[in-house]
Amino acid sequence: MDPLGLVRAPLDLPEMYEVRQEFEAPTVGDMAAEVGCQLERAGTAGRLRPGMRIAVTAGSRGIRNIVTILRTVVDWLKSHGADPFVIGAMGSHGGGTAVGQKDLLASLGVTEDSMGCPVLTGDRVSLVGVTARGHKVYCDSLAYESDGIILVNRVKPHTSFRGPIESGVTKMMAVGLGKAPGATYVHMLGPKGMTEAIPSMGEVFIASGKVLAAIAVLENAFDETAELVGLAPADILAREPTLLKRAKEMMPSLPADAVDVLVVGEMGKNYSGTGMDTNILGRYRLESLPDPEAPRVERVVVLDLSEESHGNATGVGLADVVTTRLAGKIDRKPTYLNVLTSTFLGRGAVPPAMDNDWAAIGLAVMSLGRATTEGLKLMMIKNTLNLGAVYISASLLDDLGKRPWARVVGGPVRVEFDRDFSLSGPPVRSH
Repeated sequence: MDPLGLVRAPLDLPEMYEVRQEFEAPTVGDMAAEVGCQLERAGTAGRLRPGMRIAVTAGSRGIRNIVTILRTVVDWLKSHGADPFVIGAMGSHGGGTAVGQKDLLASLGVTEDSMGCPVLTGDRVSLVGVTARGHKVYCDSLAYESDGIILVNRVKPHTSFRGPIESGVTKMMAVGLGKAPGATYVHMLGPKGMTEAIPSMGEVFIASGKVLAAIAVLENAFDETAELVGLAPADILAREPTLLKRAKEMMPSLPADAVDVLVVGEMGKNYSGTGMDTNILGRYRLESLPDPEAPRVERVVVLDLSEESHGNATGVGLADVVTTRLAGKIDRKPTYLNVLTSTFLGRGAVPPAMDNDWAAIGLAVMSLGRATTEGLKLMMIKNTLNLGAVYISASLLDDLGKRPWARVVGGPVRVEFDRDFSLSGPPVRSH
């Protein structure tokens, strides 16, 4: 069961209950129509001239409906006489190379066929300007040499710093379009420095006149497109804090504030830039950023790494125990480049790796130093993005009284393992 002999049978885990969380979930109906409407509301047409070559940004995140959104922006620009192309705007992701970023976009469905226009990635950057505090602002040269840029990105809480502007269209200017040089420079400032620098870098970028408009994407707790907001260049910095607040209100959460062991079926870049969303886990593991008061999770066990991550296991250091299955999928180069760029090397550190799910969960339970598993606050989730279905032990049921959006829909059921000691139930693993 455990080839290392550290975890010994029996592992008496409590029975689990299936909890359904029914978060607020507004959605956009006609995606294409709404994109066009928001571009009009942002006054984009008035800033276009026939024949203008326009760059439309595409990041590395797994944004729901991103293919439809980008394609609609491209078609709308064409209908107004422009010559659009999609530009990779993902900092150092995709290995920081043009080829790697092109492949990453293709894995998200962003190709020349799906976009109906060229999809370009490059390594060169141009200096846009310098902020009052001396921060250099870079832009992908292919985008900077165009006649204008349409920013498209999701607005949501960042996983490594706090401020009025976090992940969103402003950060795409400062970091995403800055490619590896820009991303490295910004992250070297640390969480506190990033909070100040990103808005001021956005000001310099907007002052260059290259930005024609932005489409901010907001998602609900079920990873669905909740709102699309068109922004004129002059409105981006003023309105993004309000959009961030709205995004925070729609975020999912764990159905308990105190958890002994949290089992995560799968981590990956398609779920969060840090593999697992630090806001969901309640742990940043950064000296310069204190963890939030809630939730408090004593041990995090991660069973697998998603195929969509292409070996990038950034955020594995947020776990306390993993499996050798996960560890064997790690591609060190993109992982180390990612954590090097962010300067948070600890997030790429691989914790104890156990030979199977049973041993990994067992090691986490044993490390609590408890004589018995009676009353163990155990929770199991598929990933930190999809929290509509969560599994909890009986000791966590009382927490549901504080969360009217959460209710028990099944159980109790035993925690089951296959012959190879892989978790077979509750169903939180991708098989």
